Amino acid sequence: MKIFRGLRHPGIAPGCALTIGNFDGVHRGHQAMLALLRSEAAHRGVPSCVMTFEPHPRDYFAAVQGKPDLAPARIATFRDKLAELARCGVDQTIVLPFNARLASQPAEAFIEETLVRGLGVRYVLVGDDFRFGARRAGDYAMLDAAGQRLGFDVARMQSYEVHGLRVSSSAVREALAAGRLHEAAALLGRPYAISGHVVHGRKLGRALAETAPGAADGFRTLNLRFSRRAHAWKPAASGIFVVQVHGLAPEPLPGVANLGVRPSLDPNDVNGGRVLLETHCLEWPQHLGAEGAYGKIVRVDLLHKLHDELRYHSLAALTEGIARDCAGARAWLAAQPARI
Repeated sequence: MKIFRGLRHPGIAPGCALTIGNFDGVHRGHQAMLALLRSEAAHRGVPSCVMTFEPHPRDYFAAVQGKPDLAPARIATFRDKLAELARCGVDQTIVLPFNARLASQPAEAFIEETLVRGLGVRYVLVGDDFRFGARRAGDYAMLDAAGQRLGFDVARMQSYEVHGLRVSSSAVREALAAGRLHEAAALLGRPYAISGHVVHGRKLGRALAETAPGAADGFRTLNLRFSRRAHAWKPAASGIFVVQVHGLAPEPLPGVANLGVRPSLDPNDVNGGRVLLETHCLEWPQHLGAEGAYGKIVRVDLLHKLHDELRYHSLAALTEGIARDCAGARAWLAAQPARI
């Protein structure tokens, strides 16, 4: 999949079958839409194209209004969203910066300047609740009328349901916030996962060794840290989870992970209050040695929530807490069918 930031790139294919949206999580409803998009693109002999935005429009308006609580929790990181779009077979993705110019652009101008002159669209597929343009004035009827006038087809896809539940990013966020990982996986069509580069963390394993002999090896962690930017990633899930780690060994490794700000023993530590996914593998690959995971890209599947984040007031209490979480993870994994 080719990825373009903005419209001023010579590599963007002239003419395309397009869909537009935030695609947070690339859930099963998105997947059905992208399958239809690819079919329509193939019939027309043009590439399939997704247009998405960064930051999320609600992130932008939350910042403008000085109300950070209005920003939605994110299901996926930007990296993971692009990876899932590629897995769905999309030919190209265009990432538009959502800024003051785009927020104030009238719907008619968006159609003529972006869709027609910028991309030369041949077909546009949207969801049943699609709105666009300044003050969300544009809707399906406006887009359809413009297509008839300007020479491109427009189609609308109705809601996608699983077991009677409408699949949406909001539904996925609600399931993740409540710790219902099984429900989130059903909506996503896969386990909820986060990927990224393993970075250096707080080196607490070394301190834990002094508190509990042998703990440094037992509690080695993989750290995935997220953005410091103004539109920082706010995860839809948080807490302690049973996980599987992909990317370190031929088979996924079982583990336990903390996703959140990890209440700190030292307010000035390297984490600095940012969101961190800190994962301990229950089975550490010996070939990696103590330092072999740094810099590798791993994917962590969150399978089951054990409990919310806890604050520990001493290394001894932290050691005991991690040991309990490891025991809980082993017990849950042992109770699952062999396919887990």
